[in-house]
Amino acid sequence: MAGLKSGDMLVDGHSKPLIKVACGVLKKPNGEVLLAQRPSGKIAAGYWEFPGGKIEPGETALAALKRELQEELAVHVERAEPLIRFRHEYSNRIIELDTWLVEGFSGALRACEGQTLRWLHPGQFHQLEPLLPTVAPTAVALRMPEHYVLTPPTVTPEQIAAQLSQLPAGAMLRLRSPQWSDTAYAAAAEELVPAAQALGLMIVLDRDPALVGRLGADGWHCRSAQLMTLMQRPAVPLAIASVHDADQLDAAERLGFEVAVLGPVLPTISHPEALGLGWTSFAALRGERALSVYAIGGVHAPLHRAEAKASNAQGLAGISAYWR
Repeated sequence: MAGLKSGDMLVDGHSKPLIKVACGVLKKPNGEVLLAQRPSGKIAAGYWEFPGGKIEPGETALAALKRELQEELAVHVERAEPLIRFRHEYSNRIIELDTWLVEGFSGALRACEGQTLRWLHPGQFHQLEPLLPTVAPTAVALRMPEHYVLTPPTVTPEQIAAQLSQLPAGAMLRLRSPQWSDTAYAAAAEELVPAAQALGLMIVLDRDPALVGRLGADGWHCRSAQLMTLMQRPAVPLAIASVHDADQLDAAERLGFEVAVLGPVLPTISHPEALGLGWTSFAALRGERALSVYAIGGVHAPLHRAEAKASNAQGLAGISAYWR
């Protein structure tokens, strides 16, 4: 198209430059991560962000990450893996952030560009103002575990409680029991929410969103059909949506949901004849939306972990992979 330069994107009929950036979330063993305040003289001076910089032509995101962190912080990246990749549109440009979790690094950390540095736990980011808008989706990705476990459809509350300790450490659990009445579901949730949280698990409910706040659950899961009827995001700490196509992903992002579960990716035990999306289509559908997206359907950890990470997935979701 005339006037559209290489690397630009067309948004509402107008061309905006697309800038690809690699940034790193340096994480200590105690869970603290590093944020940097942009120094004076730079665009958005005074705002807090994760350190990193522009990916040069012909450079991979990982190579750019290593170079930028060496230049900005004098650290050598020894171990890093993809965390989340998404786009954010500003008034005059579009930023595509390829964000990596860096848990292995060496060197005498210092602010080579005069920036202020702070180590904080993800739940403490509100202490820093102002934050760049790109910090929020990354903060969600940091909070979300790799494993999203759904309860089997025919188990009892007692059977669920008995197996909580066998789930992966820090996993997120969806209490999904469509056969229970609302009354039975609420009664079971009242017992299972504190039991799961005492074991370090996150637990989400999928009935009345008000139940989440009343019982102190970690979030609410919305079915795909229900998602398309919503006019606004419910007032819950964390909103998760089941999605199967681009329209549903767009709806989840537009409503302000933080997390989506996309699939089926592969054939499942219940539907072996269905081929599923496959990883290539999963990655294409997931795109660069500012959501943490789990892959579901025929996936198992650790068998499919590498493919999930390469496809810009937060992690894996499922039932049979986690329950005996």
